[in-house]
Amino acid sequence: QAMRYKRPESVLVVIYTALGEVLVLRRCQPAEFWQSVTGSLRWEETEPLAAARRELYEETGLGDDLAIQTCNVINRFPILPPWQSRYAPDATENVEHVFRVQLACRQPIVLNPAEHNEYQWLPHAAAAAKVTSYINRNAILHLL
Repeated sequence: QAMRYKRPESVLVVIYTALGEVLVLRRCQPAEFWQSVTGSLRWEETEPLAAARRELYEETGLGDDLAIQTCNVINRFPILPPWQSRYAPDATENVEHVFRVQLACRQPIVLNPAEHNEYQWLPHAAAAAKVTSYINRNAILHLL
């Protein structure tokens, strides 16, 4: 039964360059929702790092050669009504593991068109202001 629902555990991966530019992605749904790389762990995944690496590749095309660093931050937040139907009825909160990836410079991004329809590299403060979620904003602000 659990497999029918999304796992209420996810990853947030903030990608940024040595110059402090941060990658932000615009979701297809809801419209104008900007975020870093994010996604739920699959039921069979045992390590959040594995999910972070998978989501990084699925959402940006960036590969296995990158060093993904844990931020040692775990966010807990309520599952909001618009998303509740994706989760089991008794799931009330999501647990999110925060990671970061530093690149030497901007790299070409290959979006997954089912999830995102635009990306931008923005200066640190502008990226923090652009993202929709306050949790994502905090992760960007604490990068540098």
